[in-house]
Formats: sequence, structure tokens, C-alpha cells
Amino acid sequence: MTDDLKTRLCDAVDANFDQQVKFLSDLTAHPSTRGNEQSAQDFMAAELTTRGYEVDRWQIDIEDIQHLPGFSPVLGPYDDAVNVVGVHKARSGRGKSLILNGHIDVVPEGPLDMWDSPPFEPRVADGWLYGRGGGDMKAGLASNLFALDALTACGFAPAGDVFYQSVVEEECTGNGALACLARGYTADAALIPEPFSEHLVTAQLGVVWFQVHLKGRPTHVAYAGTGSNAIEAAIPLIQALHEMEHRWNAAENRPDDYAHMDHALNLNIGKIEGGDWTSSVPAWCVFDVRMGLFPGQSIEAAKAEIEQVILDAARENAFLRNALPEIVYHGFHAEGYALSQDSSDNAAMAISALEQAHRSVTGTTLQREAITATTDARFFGLYADTPALVYGPRAEAIHGFNERVDLESLRRITKATAMFIADWCGTEEV
Repeated sequence: MTDDLKTRLCDAVDANFDQQVKFLSDLTAHPSTRGNEQSAQDFMAAELTTRGYEVDRWQIDIEDIQHLPGFSPVLGPYDDAVNVVGVHKARSGRGKSLILNGHIDVVPEGPLDMWDSPPFEPRVADGWLYGRGGGDMKAGLASNLFALDALTACGFAPAGDVFYQSVVEEECTGNGALACLARGYTADAALIPEPFSEHLVTAQLGVVWFQVHLKGRPTHVAYAGTGSNAIEAAIPLIQALHEMEHRWNAAENRPDDYAHMDHALNLNIGKIEGGDWTSSVPAWCVFDVRMGLFPGQSIEAAKAEIEQVILDAARENAFLRNALPEIVYHGFHAEGYALSQDSSDNAAMAISALEQAHRSVTGTTLQREAITATTDARFFGLYADTPALVYGPRAEAIHGFNERVDLESLRRITKATAMFIADWCGTEEV
């Protein structure tokens, strides 16, 4: 790619950046929590249609994906789970193909009185855009789209096929990205602009979600000693799970990408419910758990150990040993993925192209980082033999209050993405 084209792409991003921020603000205003993504997906489909892309919008069918590796079990219906893909078919087909992937779903906003401003009324202040999902990861959807716009503004289109994906379910299963694979969307590389501060993610953890269901013996609180408190019974089980967490994080269990981290794997008790009446000993309790896994760690072996830990702890309880907990898996069954372990030529070339684009925009070396979260990159890297580059803008307080994304970082990511597309896919005149 010539220096002249690099300059023109950067100028095109700058010229359209106000519109890009408006796009991001408009998209962030859609409260696209799980099950409520349809209006945001309508917005995305309309934007892609306006730009002339062939738009594929479909409802995910569990039967199409439940037999595939990487599928995560779900408890609720999928009537409201909709993906959107914009397709660019190159005329010449002489360039490499590319998936530009991002997720439209966002996590719940939590108590509104703990936000400085309403989470779905985005605002810009001091170079940041605030709002739930603005960072994670609607800014990435914006950078992917406006990077393509920059090529168009320069009179070019990618010389390889490009599939722009706006998917659901990333925050709980990843089944949206899996549905794209099942529908036949594959490419030579994938780029996912998750908000990891302009670093290239070299490894990511796996995640397992599960629920523990406990039964107690109800009675009037005046006779509490004759009952069994299902909520209090959860406490030693949670303690046992944290002891397991400590063992899994031991130095001898860490792969190379995480050797420097004392506590990469986090267990989180994310939700607990139980009981029916303040003056009754609770007859039931359910708590939800998230546990991390290292790349290469077997999900089935991890589940077997989780179950053993919970049952062993339950057998220490006089009541629970005769009313053992039930363990229900739902949501993430996600394996870890390490781009660093991909020795293919495609991976080396894709990383090199991104490094050059990053250096051209920032003047600095692209930093590499192993993260303690999961992303949809695993589907491409593990199940489609496709190197998946996770590289996105700087954001803060994702999943927290006052989530925000750095707009100048977004500008840089958009420029680097435009250069990466031009280099990886090649260009042809519009």
C-alpha cells in the first residue's frame, strides 16, 4: 500500500469522524440487552443497506447450531435472537477475504441512580462517549463500518470478499458468531475490535456458566433449628469453589501466555436468589457462577471437577448429604483461544499487516496482551481455522457504571482498520 493511500484513508476517516461519532451515539441509544437487540439490528441493517451491501438478516435457530463445536446451552427461547451480516463481494476476487465481526448485545445497566447520566442517553464529554455498550462494543462496530467507508471515500473497495457481522449473544453464549459459521460465513482472517486499548489480544480465557440449585427444609423462623436454611447452605459450597479457583490458578497449571499472572482465572458468584418469606427458613436457593478456564483446558474435565467439588462440600452438610445440589449448565461453554499458538502463514501475515497499520497510525509498536476475558474470536480460531485478531479502542468501566470509550482512540483504530483492510484484502476501484 502506498503512502499516498495511507494518507488519503486517514484524511477520509477524519473528514467523516463527526458522522461516525453520531452513528455511535445513535447506536448506543438502542438498549440492546439480551432479547432486546432487534431495534439496534434494524438500525445496523438499514445502515448497511444504505451503503449498498447485500444484507442477510436472520433469526438464529438452535437446531442449526446445537450439534456444532462451541455451542453453549440456553435456557430461554431464541425467537428474539437475530443476526445481521453485510456482504461485500469483490469483483476481481484477487485479494484475501475478511470477516469484520462485532456484537450488538450489551449487558444490563444496573441501578440507574448509580449512573451520572442515563445509560441509554449517550453523551460526549472531554473526548469520551458515555453510555452502556458504547465501549463494549458498539464503538468496534462503528470502527469496522467507517473503515470501509474510508475506502469507499477514496474510490476503492476491498479486492477480497468482506463479511461485516453484527451478532447477538456474545455476552452470554457466543451462539451468534457460531450461527454465522453455520450459515457459511468463513474467510481468511477475522478482525474483532473489542475494547482492549489498541493492543493485539494474543490469548483469551474460556468461560463456563452454571447454576447450583439447593433445597432446604422450611419452617417458621421461631423453630429455625428444626429446619434447614437453603441460602446459608450455599456458603460452604461457594467457599469450596473458591478453593478450587485457587488451585486452578497455581503456577504449575498456567500456560505460557498466562505464566506471569498470579490470578488469571476468576470465579464470580454473579447472582443469588432464594427463599419466599422473611420469617420462614428458606426452602430453596439458586446461585449463578462464572468460572474462567485456560486455553487448552478441557471443558468436560473442568465440569467434572466443579461437580465433584460441589458434591463433596455438600456431603459435609448433615442436611445436604441427603438432598444433594443440582447443577445446571446454561450460557457460556467457551474454550480458551490463543492466537499466539497459531503458526499458520495466514496468521503471521495478518498479524504483520495489522502491526504495520498500527505503526503507520500511531508511530508505536503494536503491544500484545493476554486477556482474562473471552471474546467471539474463539469460534474463528478454534473451529474455522481462521486467525482472529482482537484489536479495538480504549474503553473504561465496561460492564460497570458510566461506561465510556475514548473517541481519539476510536479514530486511531478506524484508521488502522482501514489500512489493514486495504493491505489484507487489496483494493480495486469502485
